[in-house]
Amino acid sequence: MQRILVIGSPGAGKSTLASRLAECLGLPLIHLDREYFGPGWTTPTKPEWRERVKALAARPAWIMDGNYASTFDIRVPRATVIVWLDLPRWQCMLSVLWRVARYYRRPRLDLGSAGPERFDWSFMRWIWSYPSKMRPKTAHMLERLRPDQRVYILRSRSDIPALEAELATFREAA
Repeated sequence: MQRILVIGSPGAGKSTLASRLAECLGLPLIHLDREYFGPGWTTPTKPEWRERVKALAARPAWIMDGNYASTFDIRVPRATVIVWLDLPRWQCMLSVLWRVARYYRRPRLDLGSAGPERFDWSFMRWIWSYPSKMRPKTAHMLERLRPDQRVYILRSRSDIPALEAELATFREAA
């Protein structure tokens, strides 16, 4: 349980779950959104982003949350565990709307210096299209994991306590 990757649609609860797992397992936490977005919601170039992700993934231990499928080829081979929050799109959309309402015009901890929370229609469209555009790609990627990599697919937030309990037993056994 050295490197745990938490992936899924925006609004699925990746950052919250990753924070809880990091606290429970005593592993360093990496929020990819915090790494990706700079002040004023600026973003790195693709080559800069890939180099940053390579450096983060090369660390010996971590819990890393964020989908960023364009860097799966870097992060997935390094992961010992992958947790896919495969929740219904309506639940993800409601979570994002709730998050925007809760933090509107205020910074979020998992975003670092990006700037205040805002509403973005294109982001909502991306969440809506996630099941048709990203879900098949993610499922295909998970089919090709090595035998030593463990995967957990959670289709409901009610599955999270059982996952936390199972991962905690691995920590105790180590």
